[in-house]
Amino acid sequence: MRIDKYLWCVRYYKTRSIATQAIQKGHVTVNGQQAKASRDVFAGDKITVRRDQINYILSILDIPANRVGPKLVDIYRKDETPPESFEHLALLRLSKEHYRAKGTGRPTKKDRRDLDDYSDDFPDDDDADI
Repeated sequence: MRIDKYLWCVRYYKTRSIATQAIQKGHVTVNGQQAKASRDVFAGDKITVRRDQINYILSILDIPANRVGPKLVDIYRKDETPPESFEHLALLRLSKEHYRAKGTGRPTKKDRRDLDDYSDDFPDDDDADI
């Protein structure tokens, strides 16, 4: 089965054309090599998919005949993504939440001063030597 069709069948992408675009951008590798959308995949192959700033690592267990339901996806693939990847994503979302509201424009002088005061609260490596 083609890699774009497989990723669509196991519900990593909503459409085959979106899967094909991701493959063309280089977000998908098969067994450590860049993939083309037409590449065939077989049981036992390892796929790495970069999506939402996470590198998903998948092992193909079996090839589905058609697109499968969400409950049946685990029959056809094994997700070997390390949990640290999801924790990293959660930290990124938290840091973006507390910095500035989206659409407020460039930081003002006051915002910059507040950031400088906030960073002064933490000791630098140079201060530890004194």
